[in-house]
Amino acid sequence: MSIPEAQLPDDLPLLAAVEAAYPDELSRACEALARSLPVLIECDKGLVGFFYAALRGRLRRRQIRCNYIDGRVPQEPGQMPMALVPTMIGQLREAVRGGTHDEDDGRRVMVLPHLDLLTTSSGSLTSEAREVVALLYENPNILWLGFRDPSFNLPKVIANLFQHRIGIIGVARERLAHLVTQRDARKLGRDGLDVYKLYKQVSGVHAIRLRQLLSSLEGEDYPEDPSPVWAQIREATLEGDLSVPELSLDDDIGGYADVKTKIKDDILEIIARKEALDDPQQIAMIEGLIPRGMIFWGPPGTGKTLFAKAIASSLGAAVQIVNGPELKSRWVGESEENLRRIFIQARQSAPSLIVFDELDSFAAQRGTYTGSGVEHSMVNQLLTEMDGFRSNEMVFVIGTTNFVESLDSALLRPGRFEFHLHIPYPKADDREAILKIYDQRLGLDMSEAALTHAVRQTGHPIEGSDAHTGRWSGDHIQALCRAIARQRLRNGRTDETTITDVEHALTANLDLPTLTPDEELVVATHECGHAIVALHTEHSPAIDRISIRGDLTGALGFVRYADPAHKYVVTHDQLVDSIATLFGGREAEHELLDQLTIGSAHDVERATVLAKALIETFGMRLDGGAGVDAPGWLEIRDFGGGHDQLSERTRESLDASIRSLLDRERSRARQIIREHRDELVALRDLLLEKKVIDAKTLSEQVPDAKHPPETPVLE
Repeated sequence: MSIPEAQLPDDLPLLAAVEAAYPDELSRACEALARSLPVLIECDKGLVGFFYAALRGRLRRRQIRCNYIDGRVPQEPGQMPMALVPTMIGQLREAVRGGTHDEDDGRRVMVLPHLDLLTTSSGSLTSEAREVVALLYENPNILWLGFRDPSFNLPKVIANLFQHRIGIIGVARERLAHLVTQRDARKLGRDGLDVYKLYKQVSGVHAIRLRQLLSSLEGEDYPEDPSPVWAQIREATLEGDLSVPELSLDDDIGGYADVKTKIKDDILEIIARKEALDDPQQIAMIEGLIPRGMIFWGPPGTGKTLFAKAIASSLGAAVQIVNGPELKSRWVGESEENLRRIFIQARQSAPSLIVFDELDSFAAQRGTYTGSGVEHSMVNQLLTEMDGFRSNEMVFVIGTTNFVESLDSALLRPGRFEFHLHIPYPKADDREAILKIYDQRLGLDMSEAALTHAVRQTGHPIEGSDAHTGRWSGDHIQALCRAIARQRLRNGRTDETTITDVEHALTANLDLPTLTPDEELVVATHECGHAIVALHTEHSPAIDRISIRGDLTGALGFVRYADPAHKYVVTHDQLVDSIATLFGGREAEHELLDQLTIGSAHDVERATVLAKALIETFGMRLDGGAGVDAPGWLEIRDFGGGHDQLSERTRESLDASIRSLLDRERSRARQIIREHRDELVALRDLLLEKKVIDAKTLSEQVPDAKHPPETPVLE
């Protein structure tokens, strides 16, 4: 890996650098032309003249002459310069029709260093491009050597003319030692040339640009700290508007310990271990293990792109964020060219990372497209580009998606997008860590109580959504903290953020209803009925909060429960207690107000759904057992015709069991309400006064609860 300074050349002319960097490419081009095969060289414009000069020397040794058509013509003093493209077309016309080629042996090569400029177009061909196409195909005795910059489109009809194509991006690692002089090595450190370290930074830089870059390095020889010189190299190799993000995986992203561990174990630590080795065979082995393609999948707003940027920052890699729909073009072939340019720019700026946001927008399972079919070609182009990486190039591709199941299976096989990372909605400890980061950044000075309250509140569904699709993501939490910060700024606050501030930020944009005193009495009675039954049933979840101020879902009031200690195992007793609790509001209205309101309709519906599930789906008896003698020991839902496939006797048995369960739990709720009527009245009056009752106040108000509303532990 380390080459002593004395083994490096003293001086290296640019033409010699090209010879040293691309011996295989030059030999392949020369052999193809010697066999009368048209050759297309795809390389950066800055390399064209030097590569042709090196190739011309080899062709001359084989007695093959060249005509260089570049649009340059002698000019008289004071003469107006002619336009480049028309001049090139005129020279091309003369070369094809004017007899300047050797028709006897066909050994003259016509060189088009700016073939891309002659034929570049979007959509239909221009009039100039049409003439060029005709001229290129007109005389079969002419042997063409064309150069194309990868950033330009080339019509397919032109590309098909060239039977032999050579793509040049950067320099192969094994050739890099031939391109560094002793003077360059002295700028890079004290211990000679570390080829692997330099290659990591310049793998996508062609030989001419590399020589120009190394020759321009500033600083003293043999520096004790060469980091400023390496920073110069990194800055010079960034293409276009690319940049290296500054984002710490641990400090700037809160929570998600499992996700971070997987990223470190499978990517970052493997790369770090490779860079600490000095055995080329071991390095090559590890390079083959590093995943080049990754899929980050999960709900929107959970930080998929943020994690990608943190990986890039850890690797010192430039990032390209590519939105899938923006790649598509109305012109045939241009969508694929857009993809190709993305990969070329990434390779030229290595180490780099491409992030395809909404990958499923063009890389969905083939055969499922409903559009023009361009997606099929884009998927093929993406696979081709990913298969074309050198194993030692530090170029990574990350695709983010909300629907990983919709991606084309060819993308997910090993060697392509083989590393899959699920980034879910943040759990309670993740939300706490995210809140702490924004608390510090925005100067919120949250109290411990306010932080705990924010963590709990963001664990519930967002307004107008359900628990599965409307949960709080990192983006939502950031928006909440920004709302609190704006609120504090408007009021000139410098004290700590309280629970009231958090609640105000949560509900500031909601159109909460204003209740009359009579309506508040009904709502408070109803919610306290739920609470009293929950407090006096052993298997109900702990209560976190009771409110009649309304909530994010638009309800007039609510009883909010803490997250259950066991999320994945639900028992018969828990379901039964839930049914009883649902009847608590209805029975409290009946007991204290001697009337019923339509507010309990949803409670009855949910209780009925739970009872039907318990009997028909889960096959449980009323006493909590199960077996073939239970009325619903079969799964009813999956029968093709539902209840219609059952006998009349079975249907009657099921209905009777459901009715019996509902009646029993409604009676139990009524009994609890009557036994604890005084507690119910006191709790209702306190709620009418305070509007909101937290877990601590509730435990003081109902000291004899079977299931006390203790402060829940964050999951």
